[in-house]
Amino acid sequence: MDGVAILESEVRELVRRRGLDPSRDANGIRDLVAEVMADYDARSMSGAVPTIVDARGAARSVMDAVAGLGPLQKYLDDTSIEEIWINNPSQVFVARNGRSELTSTILTEEQVHHLVERMLKSSGRRLDLSSPFVDASLPGGERLHVVIPDVTRRHMAVNIRKFVMRASNLGDLVLSGSLTTHAAGLLDACVRAGLNVLVSGATQAGKTTMLNALAGSIPAQQRIITAEEVFELNLANRDVVALQCRQPSLEGTGEIPLRRLVKEALRMRPDRIVVGEVREAESLDLLIALNSGVPGMASIHANSARDAVSKICTLPLLAGENVSSQFVTPTVASAIDIVVHLGMEASGARRVREIVGVTGRVEAGVVETAELYGWNGRELRRGDGFPPHPDRFERAGIDLAAMLRPTA
Repeated sequence: MDGVAILESEVRELVRRRGLDPSRDANGIRDLVAEVMADYDARSMSGAVPTIVDARGAARSVMDAVAGLGPLQKYLDDTSIEEIWINNPSQVFVARNGRSELTSTILTEEQVHHLVERMLKSSGRRLDLSSPFVDASLPGGERLHVVIPDVTRRHMAVNIRKFVMRASNLGDLVLSGSLTTHAAGLLDACVRAGLNVLVSGATQAGKTTMLNALAGSIPAQQRIITAEEVFELNLANRDVVALQCRQPSLEGTGEIPLRRLVKEALRMRPDRIVVGEVREAESLDLLIALNSGVPGMASIHANSARDAVSKICTLPLLAGENVSSQFVTPTVASAIDIVVHLGMEASGARRVREIVGVTGRVEAGVVETAELYGWNGRELRRGDGFPPHPDRFERAGIDLAAMLRPTA
């Protein structure tokens, strides 16, 4: 057994004896590692144990193994890495700046199972043959998704999505180059005026980051209720209650779907509702909530702003046979005001590609939109459209005409 393995074994034994919780007491584990290292150094002087050349590296390795995610911890600590995924124990990938890389890390089947168990321990979520998929949040805010055989062919498929960019306001997106100053000013005004915003884009386009940034424009005195499948949003606002879905128990009871959260949010005196992402029938409950006079925002997977509007007109039909497009389409036209579409470039950069306003009109069963900003191939440029509800801007003390005036 080499020196690092001896250190790890001794630290784990002391953790067990002292009843420490590595997932909650990182500082205590760090002190314990330092204590064991000092004792180990003294013993190595007499030749009782092998000498460790890189003491700092050994301490970090033991800390990662006991209190972190072992071989994966270095990727979690690397701020340039956005996502980590395991296809099989010998294939560990990371996404860095929007591009995937195959790492040199090779695990064993036992290590993968141990890592997944450790990650799920703090979430309270389970993974077994009756529930072969799991979505969970890690203590650091990362999102975990795991699929087990026989849904996968042979090995567990593990994804850990990090949130490298924590934009707390639209100014952060301007600094990152994702948004122009002029467009950010308009979006800020739309949120302050109480317009309902739908954020669209592909996977990893930055929809959650955009929702986080838009929420930074909500007036400080307003109360926000968020509803998500798994906690991802991290709003910096003062008065926020975050809700997440719950899986059914082993008996098949106790499940709380997103539809239920949206309905419950309306009973919690919200000034704003933020839904992390709509995928299915919960879109109907969102539209009803937005139509009840409570402003809000949500995200949706779509290829363009126009597709996002079409999709939000279709998803509510999944709620039941009694829901018709004759009801949904005009409801979308009156409930959704602004659509912000995001895209990812080949370089991995995420940018706002479109901002459209929903006029409130329906022509031949199609919701009418107006381009506020569009991508001309190189940059975001002002279109010829105008946002709806100018009266709301006026009540909020915003001079909409001056804001939309082209800059020199």
